Amino acid sequence: MNENDLDAASRPFLSPALRGSSAAPAAPAPRPPRLHLLALNPTDSVTEGFLPAAARLGLAVTLLTDQPEAHQRAYGRQEEKTGSAHPFPALDVVPCDVRDFAEVISRIAADGARPRAVFTNSDHLQAQAALAAQYFGLPGKDWRAALRTKNKAELRRALAAAGPDVADPVWSAELATGQDPATLAGLDAPYPCVVKPREGVASEDVVLVADADQLVRRCAEIRERRPGAALVVEEFLDGELRTLETLGDGRTLHVLGAFRTELSPPPYFIEERLHLLPAPPPQPHTDQVLAQLRALGVGFGVCHTEYVVQGDRARLIEVNYRAIGDQCDLVLAELLGIPLFEYILRTHMGEPLPDDLGARTDGRVRMEYVTADRAGRLASAPPASVTERDGVRLDYRPLRGIGEEHPLHRTNRDFLGVLRATGTDQGRIDAAVARFLAAHRWEIV
Repeated sequence: MNENDLDAASRPFLSPALRGSSAAPAAPAPRPPRLHLLALNPTDSVTEGFLPAAARLGLAVTLLTDQPEAHQRAYGRQEEKTGSAHPFPALDVVPCDVRDFAEVISRIAADGARPRAVFTNSDHLQAQAALAAQYFGLPGKDWRAALRTKNKAELRRALAAAGPDVADPVWSAELATGQDPATLAGLDAPYPCVVKPREGVASEDVVLVADADQLVRRCAEIRERRPGAALVVEEFLDGELRTLETLGDGRTLHVLGAFRTELSPPPYFIEERLHLLPAPPPQPHTDQVLAQLRALGVGFGVCHTEYVVQGDRARLIEVNYRAIGDQCDLVLAELLGIPLFEYILRTHMGEPLPDDLGARTDGRVRMEYVTADRAGRLASAPPASVTERDGVRLDYRPLRGIGEEHPLHRTNRDFLGVLRATGTDQGRIDAAVARFLAAHRWEIV
C-alpha cells in the first residue's frame, strides 16, 4: 500500500485466489465525503479541534496550505503522541497559494469530486473560503462580511453607517497602502490613540501612541517590518475588555460564552489571562454586540468578538470571524460539554443547529499565559503536566522548548506556556493558579 495514498485503506483488497477468476469483483467502497480545509501555519484549533471533529463526522480532509511541510511535521508529532488510535481523518496535505481565492477554487476543482464543505479557521483566509464555498454552491459565510470584519477600516465604516442606535461612533483614520506616514502629522486625532495593521491579528504591531510625533514614528517603524502595509489609527477605547463567542447557521445565532480579558500594560496589548464569565453573558452588552454583528452581516459559523465595556455601552474592538484561539476554544468545548467543533463543521455542511445546544453553564476557566519579558534563550521551564485537586484541573502546556532562542515580539508569539485551569469555583481556580505559578520558574538567558 502506498503510504501517500490515503484512500487506499477504504478500497477492497482482492485476495490472490480471486484474481483472474470469473468471480465478479466486489463493488468499491463508497468514498467518504470530503472537507476542503484552508490553513496557513498549523494551529491547536485545527490539530486538536477541527481535524478530530472531521474524523468523528466521517469526513476525509484535503488540507490546502502554503506551508505543507509544517503541517506534515505537526501531524506526525500528534500521531506519535496518540499512537495508532489517533483521531485524525483520512488526510491529504496539498500545497496551494491559499491567499488567492482563484487558486483555491482551481485546486478544489482539480480534485474532481464535488466537495462536501469548504472551511477555514484562519483570520486571513475567511473571504477566500467564503468565495470558494459560494463558487461550488456550498453553505458558507458571506464573503463581504468576511472582508468587512477582516479589514478594520471597513469595519469602522460599516458600523458608522449602521448609525448611533446600533453602535457608538469610534473615531478612526486609515493610512492607505504605500501612503507616507508623514501625512499623519497633522491628523486631528484624539490622543492617546491606537495604531494597528488594517488586516492584523494577535496584537502584532498594535501600539498606543501619545501624540502626533509618536504616531508618525510608530507607523514608520511598522512599515519597516511590513513594507507598504495599510494601517489604521483608532480612538483608544479604555475599559474592561470582554469577548463574545457566537455560533450561527444563518437562521439561529447562539451565544456560546463570554470571557473577560486582562492585558499587559500599555503601550502594548498582550493577552495575559482570560476568565470565563458566568452564564448567561451579561446584559445589556450582549444584545448590543449581537446587533452590531448583524449590522456587519455576521451570523454564519463561529465568531470571536472583542469589545470594551464603557458604562452600559459595548464598543467593538474587532471581530474575528473564526473560533477564539490560544486553546480557549478547546477549553470552551470541554466546559460546555458539547461537540462544538462538530457543530461548527456541520453548519458548513448545510446542517441546521439545534435550537438548544444543551451546553452546561456551571463551568469556570482561567487561561493563564506565561509570557517572555525579554528576548533570549529559554534555559529552564516546567514540563507539561495535568493535575487535579480540590475540584480544579490544571493542564499546563509548554509553547516553547528548552533551548529555543527568540526575539521579543510583544504578541502572543512571546507565550512560553499556557495554563488551563478549570472547575466550578472561581476562587479555588485562582488559588490553584497562584500555587502553580509560585512553584515553577521560567528562565530566559
